[in-house]
Amino acid sequence: MITTPPPDWRETTVRRVLRLLDRPARSGLGVITAYRDGTVTLRSNRREDGYTFSDSENGYQEIRPGDLVFHALDGFAGAVGVSDSHGNGSPVYHVCEPVVGDDPAYLARLLRHLGTSGFLATQAPNVRERSVDFRNWSTFARIPLVLPPADEQRAIAHYLDRETARIDTLIEEQQRLIEMLRERRQAIIDVTFSVLGESCVQLRRYLRFLTSGSRGWADYYADAGERFVRIGNLPRASLDLRGDVQFVDLPANVTEGSRTMLEAGDLLFSITAYLGSVAVVGGDWVGAYVSQHVALCRLESEHVDSRFIGWFMLTTTGQDQLKEGAAGGAKMQLGLDDIRGLRVPVAPINEQRNIAASLDEQTAKIDTLIEQTERFIELSKERRSALITAVVTGQIDVREGA
Repeated sequence: MITTPPPDWRETTVRRVLRLLDRPARSGLGVITAYRDGTVTLRSNRREDGYTFSDSENGYQEIRPGDLVFHALDGFAGAVGVSDSHGNGSPVYHVCEPVVGDDPAYLARLLRHLGTSGFLATQAPNVRERSVDFRNWSTFARIPLVLPPADEQRAIAHYLDRETARIDTLIEEQQRLIEMLRERRQAIIDVTFSVLGESCVQLRRYLRFLTSGSRGWADYYADAGERFVRIGNLPRASLDLRGDVQFVDLPANVTEGSRTMLEAGDLLFSITAYLGSVAVVGGDWVGAYVSQHVALCRLESEHVDSRFIGWFMLTTTGQDQLKEGAAGGAKMQLGLDDIRGLRVPVAPINEQRNIAASLDEQTAKIDTLIEQTERFIELSKERRSALITAVVTGQIDVREGA
């Protein structure tokens, strides 16, 4: 291991290493984009939806395979790389080539590291929300660099291509495993309810109380007090409330909140934005309040188990009802009448509780595997980042393993 750059590495700047190219755009070429993962390619090689296209392409420039492309507003987040395509690029890009001898693939790796590590942000005169502004070439050209000899640059680029590809393959395999686990989880929920048959009743039959939260809670946000359930606290695929806790502190003369104070077993539905999110209240969330974006459904517990209903709403059938507004319409939100009209299966209360307990147990095991796999992916990404940092800063001499 090397703790400082070797003596044959040189201190320089972008200006001395890269030459800014100035080619006019050519008609008939596609649009090239520099992505945050370091890929520089034609948009058509990935996707074209979601982009705003320029009518005139004023200021666009020709980009050729092998050009080093730096996104002047997004380079801090990794949008820099060597183009694999021939096309036209936005004027927000610095399109460059090495002045002499240096390896563009290595330089792109180094600039991405300087961006994602936060170093570029310290060099920019203008840091805007979600971007660091390097549109001025002189500002970008002043960035200091420490470079190994050209032959070592190429060795480093090849080494990182090989080693990061191995890590990326491992990450992709783990991501596929997560998808398989999620599919298995969904299948378990669906199959569990399929054996009950098609006998259903509207949820209104079991309702004791149904309402949504009131407005104006932001006025009472505090660092301590009672918990406040926001729409983001409702999970997407399980029943337990989670996420960052927001507290509210109500003045003594404000009594509106008591109408929506949560009790154990209350069933919550997202009625805007994340249609399909459901939760059952328990633990520290008892006594919390809810926002106007959440429907509070209190059931007759002697006849129906709220977790049983909650799990049913997470079946494919239940999700379809919620997302279609329960009546087949294409709504952006649910009304309380939609909640009342939800059709739920019929079963004896003991069977409901057994089904809910079984799904709690089975899905918990799968959720644990998913969490472990997600943590493995996170560690792999950290290892990948640490490896790149160590190599491009000279802490590891890749020639020793060549």
